[in-house]
Amino acid sequence: MRRIGNGLLDCTLPRAEWTHEAHLAACLWLLTERPDILPERDLPAIIRRYNESVGGVNDDTQGYHETLTQLYIRGVRRFLTDSRADGLAERVNALLSSAVGAREWPLRFYSREVLFSVAARRGWIAPELTPI
Repeated sequence: MRRIGNGLLDCTLPRAEWTHEAHLAACLWLLTERPDILPERDLPAIIRRYNESVGGVNDDTQGYHETLTQLYIRGVRRFLTDSRADGLAERVNALLSSAVGAREWPLRFYSREVLFSVAARRGWIAPELTPI
């Protein structure tokens, strides 16, 4: 988890390893072990920089997605508040097994149309279906 988080920060993580699970592990690591980084503020630039460093593009159809990022930060924060897991590996494993860790979790709050819109990719959109 630390290797993933540090690889994200220093843009050395291989692109193939930047999976859904790695996104969540990095977020949890940042929230628990990097108090110098405020994810809500800093993660957008970190992810954009990383994406570009591995040849990715941040545009209207690919790359960084603001609403998903901010939603998952909120979800991981809430998970950490409620979790009794101890230690980084145990916490990440518990997160990935939780509702928040599911790939479809955002669709509890958003329709596909709204979540995958250009507006949601470019800026924060409040949940339309149910509050977080």
